[in-house]
Amino acid sequence: MTQALRILVVEDDPAIRKFLRIALGAQGYDYVEAATAAQALGHFDGPLPEVIILDLGLPDGDGMDLLRYWRRISTRPVIIISARGQERGKVEALDAGADDYLTKPFGTGELLARMRAVLRRHTAATPERHEMATGNLRMNVERREVTIAGAAISLTPLEFKLLEVLMTNRGKVLTHRYLLRAVWGPGYASETHYVRVYMNSLRRKLHADASSPGYITTEVGVGYRLRDDPET
Repeated sequence: MTQALRILVVEDDPAIRKFLRIALGAQGYDYVEAATAAQALGHFDGPLPEVIILDLGLPDGDGMDLLRYWRRISTRPVIIISARGQERGKVEALDAGADDYLTKPFGTGELLARMRAVLRRHTAATPERHEMATGNLRMNVERREVTIAGAAISLTPLEFKLLEVLMTNRGKVLTHRYLLRAVWGPGYASETHYVRVYMNSLRRKLHADASSPGYITTEVGVGYRLRDDPET
């Protein structure tokens, strides 16, 4: 019998914990919960959870501190759940190593889809990946080839690097700062217009209708996400 995946929910709101307990339990997950940062730390002493669903606002501390501690001991996924209007907190959490975020209120379907995506990425992660794909989009890093439905797409070196970073992290929200550091280097961390210009150019080449989100979606005030298995 396959052991159920262990999901730790760190949330101080009893109503949200109840909602998540029902939603995750119905899917067969091994659900554990913590209402405070101290309770969450207690769960780190035993078998580690496969995924943490973490609220940033906790009564006894900052959820960011808990996230940073988790990243020192584990690479397993963390999904942030946050209230509307906390874009700065989302950006900070994603830069600190969170894998995704959900804005309250959120639905069961979206939560489960995000969890499947982060688990899929975590399971598939390897130190080196030359061949990557999502939908009809294919990328061969070694041969520097990009195709959509078999048709070759011509990219500049920076566009190619930007797409490589997006493909490597497909399904994950990447902040402007993360993309600037990964593509241009640490000295460009404040040059956010670089990302906008090159992202628009990349979108035009990947999707005929530039007004459609296509493969790349904008997370307003936060960054960008390359859709994981998009509809084509």
